[in-house]
Amino acid sequence: MPIPPRGREPDAPPEGAVQPPRGDPARPGPPTEQAEPGPDAATGSAAADDEHAAALREAEDRWRRALADLDNLRKRHARELERETAAERARTAAAFLPVIDNLELALTHAAADPGAIVEGVRAVRDQAVNVLERLGYPRHAETGVPFDPARHEVVGIVQEPDADPNSVVQVLRPGYGDAERQLRPAAVTVAKRE
Repeated sequence: MPIPPRGREPDAPPEGAVQPPRGDPARPGPPTEQAEPGPDAATGSAAADDEHAAALREAEDRWRRALADLDNLRKRHARELERETAAERARTAAAFLPVIDNLELALTHAAADPGAIVEGVRAVRDQAVNVLERLGYPRHAETGVPFDPARHEVVGIVQEPDADPNSVVQVLRPGYGDAERQLRPAAVTVAKRE
């Protein structure tokens, strides 16, 4: 763009063109100091600090109360669990009291008739098995059933031509309970596979 002669105004720039700034450009110098906050600003930050401190104290208080509540809940749960365990133990023991009473009765009459003793002991055994069944532990002492490792414990293998292979031939000690809740497995002998 040609420089216009002195005294003459330059031509107007085309539309949309960026115009250079007029006047003296800003000179770098020392940074200007900002105005210091007045007395109102100081009380405002102090009030904000007080609010934050109060909120922090309140949060700590709630946190400590929650910890105390949790500790109390844990202690109460332990007491209730101990009480329930003792009550269940007492119910189980009470279920066996008639069995003990009948055994004592059988021992009292032992001298009178030895044949009656055997009959009495069988009745007491049946009563004990019935108590275990009511507690959720039925007796299993079946023979001829297929061997089940969840219900049976093999203590011997025998050659039995009349029995199916891998089936229970003899129960040496009965088992009590189901597959999910078992007091003990049945001790059995199993027919040998051919």
